[in-house]
Amino acid sequence: MMVRDGAVGAGSGSRVPSSVMSVSRADRRAAARGRAALEYGAHAEAALDVVELLELAWHDAYGEVLPPAQLVDDLWCVAGGDLARLVSSARLAVTDWRDLRVAADGLRAER
Repeated sequence: MMVRDGAVGAGSGSRVPSSVMSVSRADRRAAARGRAALEYGAHAEAALDVVELLELAWHDAYGEVLPPAQLVDDLWCVAGGDLARLVSSARLAVTDWRDLRVAADGLRAER
């Protein structure tokens, strides 16, 4: 499925539901900026870039506008403030999100 100018599919006339598109990418980035600053300091913008790339890759891989919010939280959890782990975790989120969930659940259980 391809989304272009708010329409789903070529010439279908269907629209992406407003509930899906109610928060823009810029708004999601702004909302995550505080967390990124706390966990990544000077590299906060790079961390936000990784999350944005995850969104784009998720759309390409699964045809969904956004990854589930729980998956993004799993990403932050597993990365633990390490930019290299954030990148690796983002890749794992797209290639096998279940493994990311298991890793995040394990880390949460340790706390």
